[in-house]
Amino acid sequence: MRPVFDWLIGSRSLQLGKRTLIMGVVNVTPDSFSDGGANFDHDRAVEYAVKLLGDGADIIDIGGESTRPGAKVSGTDPGAAVTEREELDRVLPVIAGVKSKNAKAFISIDTYKAGVARRAVEAGAEIVNDVSGFLWDPRMTKALAELKCGAVLMHMRGRPHEWRTLPAAPDIVSLVKRELRDRSEAAVLGGMKRERMVIDPGFGFGKNHEENYPLLRRFEEFHQMRFPLLVGVSRKSFIGRALARDGKDAAVCDRSFGTLAAETVLIMKGAQIIRTHDVQACVDAVRIADLAAG
Repeated sequence: MRPVFDWLIGSRSLQLGKRTLIMGVVNVTPDSFSDGGANFDHDRAVEYAVKLLGDGADIIDIGGESTRPGAKVSGTDPGAAVTEREELDRVLPVIAGVKSKNAKAFISIDTYKAGVARRAVEAGAEIVNDVSGFLWDPRMTKALAELKCGAVLMHMRGRPHEWRTLPAAPDIVSLVKRELRDRSEAAVLGGMKRERMVIDPGFGFGKNHEENYPLLRRFEEFHQMRFPLLVGVSRKSFIGRALARDGKDAAVCDRSFGTLAAETVLIMKGAQIIRTHDVQACVDAVRIADLAAG
């Protein structure tokens, strides 16, 4: 039986652990690795988010900047990074649009910028999903503490343009656990409440292909940290590598069945939230896996 938590997100809470919740992904970017900018248009993004809610998503995660492998993010190459203004122009109309269609929708903003987090929460988001683990913007922890929203602290090694050159970790699971513990403790010292945080081991983010499989195999060890666990393995490159044929990794469009298999493993190992692109398929997997997991 996995742990049960009440995740405090603004003025509301979400119960985590009784059943697996699904976070549907809406990328409002022209260069997402997963959908190639299919939802870059605001109206199309809103329509897609509403569809995901109808398919069974519990939370919609809206992002306005790609952190795909090789991406240049703020602080590395200002000329290539998406500015705060650009990111706000992308995500705020979508948040407002989704809320106008479904006022009770739970919305997460996928950003590492404190300014974007503040404006998104003011617009109706109740969760901030920071892939940098509150590290890239020194204002983020203070902002989240003041906003009193929910927050996802994700583990990442390095920055996307550095991933190909990062040295291999001797024990990736122990490394991720230690760094997540350090970052969550720093967040609490910075004024955040534990009850508002969820942690994510960051599959694919600064881990080479082979380092993701131990994270999958030993995932239940992350329960030792006593936080709710969110995971995102949807369409990741390590799944493409595992499904390779004739020496060629499976294309993004051919990773759905592998994604579903990995998500089912993680549900069985106690993940409270699955972040996915394929909401409808994941809903069916959750129904069966939750029954089997008890």
